[in-house]
Amino acid sequence: QVQLVESGGGLVQPGGSLRLSCAASGIIFSTYTMAWYRQSPGKQRELVASIGSSSSTYYADSVKGRFTISRDNAKNTLYLEMNSLKPEDTGAYYCNARRVIQYWGQGTQVTVSS
Repeated sequence: QVQLVESGGGLVQPGGSLRLSCAASGIIFSTYTMAWYRQSPGKQRELVASIGSSSSTYYADSVKGRFTISRDNAKNTLYLEMNSLKPEDTGAYYCNARRVIQYWGQGTQVTVSS
């Protein structure tokens, strides 16, 4: 049974930081491309950042220079370090694991507001 469990979301002021984690089980974590998506109210789910099995990374233009995606294959855990947060970063953040089939976590809420 595959499980992706996100944590680390919360309420933060503009300019603040958060670190999201995604603990994976039931998959050979190191062989999967891992990603973070977010869904803001009234918008479609969008790709924020991804990291391949070789640790190559991709970032959406809106988060480049502010967010850092990383993985720890020994701990089967994916991370997203988010700095200089803006109100437009508000949304539910989802962990995604993809190889032939893709899996989703249940999401963690990030709210950026003063």
